[in-house]
Amino acid sequence: MTATASRMMALGTPMPRFRLQDTEGNIVASDDFADADAVLVVFMCNHCPFVRHLASHLASFAREFMPRGLAVVGVNANDAEQYPDDDLEGMRREKARVGYPFPYVFDAEQTVAHAFGAACTPDFFLFDGDGLLAYRGQYDGSRPGNDVAVTGDDLREAATAVLTGREVPVEQKPSMGCNIKWKPGNEPD
Repeated sequence: MTATASRMMALGTPMPRFRLQDTEGNIVASDDFADADAVLVVFMCNHCPFVRHLASHLASFAREFMPRGLAVVGVNANDAEQYPDDDLEGMRREKARVGYPFPYVFDAEQTVAHAFGAACTPDFFLFDGDGLLAYRGQYDGSRPGNDVAVTGDDLREAATAVLTGREVPVEQKPSMGCNIKWKPGNEPD
């Protein structure tokens, strides 16, 4: 299984604006999170073995941190024509199967993925209360087949730091996963 690394957007970058439909037909916009203490945007999908490897843990992580002031949104930017399991109906089923407590939105035009510089699934972007990027990197060191337990320690440390007003370490390891399934001609430079 070939892994693609996150492209590591510059820390301090303002959160790109977005307005996308979720699995329930609601519009979820970046402005909806203006009052959040922190916002985690996760590029993910339904079929990627890297996402499936940590999906249940990510749902638990979100249930733990959302009451503490962390807003979470999952974004699927895969080409659903080439990967039909990643269409809105597949997303609905996956959200129910895993029990994600956060909105799961579809970036059908892939413009949001481009704006974030997302490269892989999962790809994590944590913004502070001012909407500035504080962390972009791996969930933890676990990968399918590497026998490292899924803990979420890297993201947990960053989210705890942001929510308690502490500095997030600048040394951050890129996330690894399946590449985003770009529409033909839509691949980033």
